[in-house]
Amino acid sequence: MPRPITARSLGMDIGTLPPGPLNAISDIDGVTVGHVTRETGDARTGVTVILPHPGNVFRDKVLAASHVINGFGKSVGLMQIDELGQIETPIALTNTLSVGTCATALIKHAIRANPDIGRRTSTVNPVVCECNDGYLNDIQGFHVAESDVEEAIRTAQADFTEGDVGAGKGMSAFELKGGIGAASRRIALDGETYHLGALVLSNFGRRQQLRIAGRPVGDGRAGSAASESGSVIIVLATDVPLEHRQLRRVARRGGVGLCRVGSYLGHGSGDVVVAFTTANRINHDESRDLLSLGCLNEMRIDRLFQATAESVEEAVINSMLAAETVSGFEGHRRESLARLMDRANSLL
Repeated sequence: MPRPITARSLGMDIGTLPPGPLNAISDIDGVTVGHVTRETGDARTGVTVILPHPGNVFRDKVLAASHVINGFGKSVGLMQIDELGQIETPIALTNTLSVGTCATALIKHAIRANPDIGRRTSTVNPVVCECNDGYLNDIQGFHVAESDVEEAIRTAQADFTEGDVGAGKGMSAFELKGGIGAASRRIALDGETYHLGALVLSNFGRRQQLRIAGRPVGDGRAGSAASESGSVIIVLATDVPLEHRQLRRVARRGGVGLCRVGSYLGHGSGDVVVAFTTANRINHDESRDLLSLGCLNEMRIDRLFQATAESVEEAVINSMLAAETVSGFEGHRRESLARLMDRANSLL
């Protein structure tokens, strides 16, 4: 599905590395994204899922790591990612009070494909991350259902919609409309082309601090005096073979991209990064004692650090540009950055 507006469609080249063909997390072969959006009555919410590959993720796990930049969050599954360095379900993003619903749905999805879970083999570690969409969404309405997670998994694709969709429907960024955004970068290693892609759920920032391509963006007003109280989830994927420690080093650089758009990683913000590689996989039923996994020459890892910073920065901007103006719970309203720029005949 084509993106209505992106940074590049407006002539903004963020960073210096080239993007992948889709300029999205799905430039990593096999990675897909699905959404279900709930927009009825006071509901402005939904769920977004990221599938690391099209197979059975429990049986064919991907190496992963996480990094908590600021821990005002209620995610599920990060502890086991950090301990074992693996992801074994799709990754679900949703609102804060729907984390339990999504975790249950991921567990049931895994059990349907793997009836031995918890009986003849280990239990399963669902991965769910969240942001608080309560400004636009009646978050106490529990509008996200287990069936929404299943539908998002079933309909996941490489060419996915961004903006105010899925988990991004009710999110706010820099006191404007936030949501789902993506970007990617191409990386050359040993004469071959690899990719690193980012997907963000943006729900953070204060208006007067917004920066695009390093330049301040604003309409002359001071913005809200409220402290930072939002969140952002960053999911990074790559086809570069990395070990768990290297993935965690890459994940830490997600904060660089946030700072580039003006965030100071405030006290009340839950800023979480989950990173995985599709190049190193773990067979759940592996019988060998010793495994061989690829890893990157550490002297080349700066290329991935740069790709992460640029992809996250651009993904945040895309999440706002692709989003429409949304009115929601108790008459609250968040305006689209793109519409704001149209009225001002470009703020850059």
